[in-house]
Amino acid sequence: MKSLRGQLLFFWVLLFGMCAALAVVMLTLYRSSAGAQVAAGRSATEQSCRAIAARYAKSATPGASGAPAKPQLDLLQVLLQLVLIEAPHVEGGVWQATGGQLAYAYPTYEGSGVKRDVPAAEQPLIAEMAQLAARTQQPQTDVVRGSREALIVSACPLATPANDLAAWTMTRTHGGALAAQGSLRTGLGVLLVLVLASGLWLGFILLRGLRHVQRLENRLAQAEAEAQADADGGAMPELPRTGVRELDRIVDGFNRYRLRFEQARAHLRDAAQQRSRDQRLAALGRMTGGIAHEIRNPIATMRLKAENALAATPERQGQALQAIVGQIDRLDGLVQSLLALVQPVTLVPQEVVLHRWLDERVAAVAPKADAAGVQVTLRHDRPASAVFDPVHLARAVDNLLDNAVRHAPRGGHVVLWAVQPDARTLAIRVEDDGPGVPASLRASLFEPFATGRADGTGLGLALAREVALAHGGELHHVPLTPGTRFELELPWRIS
Repeated sequence: MKSLRGQLLFFWVLLFGMCAALAVVMLTLYRSSAGAQVAAGRSATEQSCRAIAARYAKSATPGASGAPAKPQLDLLQVLLQLVLIEAPHVEGGVWQATGGQLAYAYPTYEGSGVKRDVPAAEQPLIAEMAQLAARTQQPQTDVVRGSREALIVSACPLATPANDLAAWTMTRTHGGALAAQGSLRTGLGVLLVLVLASGLWLGFILLRGLRHVQRLENRLAQAEAEAQADADGGAMPELPRTGVRELDRIVDGFNRYRLRFEQARAHLRDAAQQRSRDQRLAALGRMTGGIAHEIRNPIATMRLKAENALAATPERQGQALQAIVGQIDRLDGLVQSLLALVQPVTLVPQEVVLHRWLDERVAAVAPKADAAGVQVTLRHDRPASAVFDPVHLARAVDNLLDNAVRHAPRGGHVVLWAVQPDARTLAIRVEDDGPGVPASLRASLFEPFATGRADGTGLGLALAREVALAHGGELHHVPLTPGTRFELELPWRIS
């Protein structure tokens, strides 16, 4: 039975059967218990005995003292018949101290004929009870319990001058009344076994279901841990089937969703790569004019310096050559920046201790900041570590710090800090208190060769943004008053 619904239905049926069995047992106990049968038999004998005494007192001929002179046998026989006919399974008679049994009747006897003889085995008990009732003039009742039945005898005094006459009644409980005790014990034992079996069955169902749920939970927790350690975010796990039909429907639904999710993530990854290629190609197209301009100016300068050196005296040719070397260095830096911009960014993510890595960034820009008279400050408390490519991200942050130092005034401040705005983002911020980015330049701020300095190439921010996009993040410009903030946001995963 693999269906959880079927298992619960079976348990409910079993529970209903237990309740029904308990009701039947209790009803049987109430109707056929020995105590109830004995109480009913005792009541019947006592009531019949009192009825005989009362009718005899009304019907017998009184003597000189007001009591009947002597027993009237015919009257006694009639009275016994009239009273006992209304008391099923009750027999009775009249006893006299001197005459013994005077009358006897058992009108409800279920035998094949009319029963007229007093049971011989019970006569001593009947005589004893009748004698006691006549002597004390008080009704008497005795119950004699046997292994399979109980004998109930009641005796009532009849009004006579000698106080030697008594009526008696007798009945027996059915054999099943006492035997029902054994049946009751058996029924209660069976009921107890059913209760224990149902409890064990329910415990097994719950334990089995919880074990399957715990196994699925452990698999998901393991997949989450693997996803945190994986630089690519990890793949959704394929959950194993449990064998329980309802749980397997959930597992199958999750596995189908997993396939759709992986397909969607693959499409998203391809779209992101295509977007990066498109942006790079678009940037290359816009760069063409800027490259021609940036290369033509140093070439024109070198040509002019070379022509002047040819026409000048040998003493002045050294200065011209130094100027030419400076322009060659500028062209070499431009070519290196262009190569870094157009080549694909291949990430090697790893665990990085953030505070140490940020200290290295501050130390790298410190000589240039000291020369410009700018103070660079690091603010960082948490997180302690994160996962990213430290080499490429260092190049991006170094470009941002270099740009901030260049634009900060002498005596100004540059602040580097890393924060976690939310549970999924790591933000590295670089602020300066310079004049800020001109409004005319903000629209094309991250495009190649977009610069407000005559000696700048306009490639630093473009490179930083490429690194951010390669990490799945973004680079933002936030204007301040005064100053500028560049915020490099990355999808954050703790190591």
